[in-house]
Amino acid sequence: MDPALLAILACPDTHHSPLTPDAEAGELLCSTCDRAFPVRDGIPVLLLDEARHRSS
Repeated sequence: MDPALLAILACPDTHHSPLTPDAEAGELLCSTCDRAFPVRDGIPVLLLDEARHRSS
């Protein structure tokens, strides 16, 4: 993923924490709310309904 894009992406939840890429899993991770957002065909899907909680 483009580093410039990663620098501006943030979690869509109210805390807007930065996201960390997990290239192996194809996800962007939020350490604040423990959600993993999928990246499909190179496009991050930053919808709370599409995210999964990593603890489950």
